[in-house]
Amino acid sequence: MDFDKLFNSIKDLRVAVVGDVMLDTYWWGGVDRISPEAPVPIVALSKKEERIGGAGNVALNVKALGADVHIISVTGKDEEASRLKALFDNQGIQTQYLLESPSRITTNKIRVISRNQQMMRLDAEITQPLSEGDENLLIERFTQFLKTKSPQVVVLEDYNKGVLSKRVISEVISLCKSQDVITTVDPKRSNFFEYRGVDIFKPNLLEARQGLNLIADKVTPEFMHHIHQQLHSKLGHKISFITLSEKGVFYQEGAHSRIIPTHVRSIADVSGAGDTVIAVASVLYAATRNVNLMAEVANIAGGLVCEEVGTVAINRERLLKECKTLLTSHN
Repeated sequence: MDFDKLFNSIKDLRVAVVGDVMLDTYWWGGVDRISPEAPVPIVALSKKEERIGGAGNVALNVKALGADVHIISVTGKDEEASRLKALFDNQGIQTQYLLESPSRITTNKIRVISRNQQMMRLDAEITQPLSEGDENLLIERFTQFLKTKSPQVVVLEDYNKGVLSKRVISEVISLCKSQDVITTVDPKRSNFFEYRGVDIFKPNLLEARQGLNLIADKVTPEFMHHIHQQLHSKLGHKISFITLSEKGVFYQEGAHSRIIPTHVRSIADVSGAGDTVIAVASVLYAATRNVNLMAEVANIAGGLVCEEVGTVAINRERLLKECKTLLTSHN
């Protein structure tokens, strides 16, 4: 495998990420006294930072790999939406199909941190499904995107915030099928079995077990094959790709399946690893249609971002170097 050639080919891919976008806000400060008004610490704020979160972090990872990426979602019509759009623009993520709705607010997760510990999280959000009017507008925008941009792959990234309603999911998958566009999904429980007919279905093991009401958590080829069969009977999808936390990843396409163990790493923070895995898997599969290679590279990428503190996008050069080191001998 010529990994330099493979990674260079990624720049020719056009990708859309459809799902729940959000702001991740961090407030840092010091604590040296308790409030006289209530038994709570007073945080003297010293620094604030805003980052792209939710489905936007998937788009950030796709962009970091070098592909052209559009974010397609619905935000509120508010100051948070303006700041989020500026963050997207800063990173070169295309936003012309991003909708603002006066009936919603932009999700903002505010974390208050002192002495490297999260003391509190404040969530400003609306989680009910989109209104019929907003659904119509989003589907119309997505249809325009497909006709205008001819993407190779569309990622559905569900954070249970309401953008991926049952109707939006069904319409997006149907439109992609009609244009022969690859669909990949990172699901959440509420709409777990709505993603029928997608190419790649990527839950983590806990989500798969909960969705199927399975108690056992053993990771054996037989048990994972059973999960795939159960999922496939409900979804009719092409590929199961299941992350197994510290045990690696599992995939199955047709009769072919494999558990790929993790590479030894010094884990600092697992937040955002799932976003990286679905982004890398989607891009690699679109570039190669090679499921084993897709799983190998996504497995490495997930491990790499876990070495960093906080949610970070994959470093393309580091991933390329690791692929050359770890995979050249058997791919």
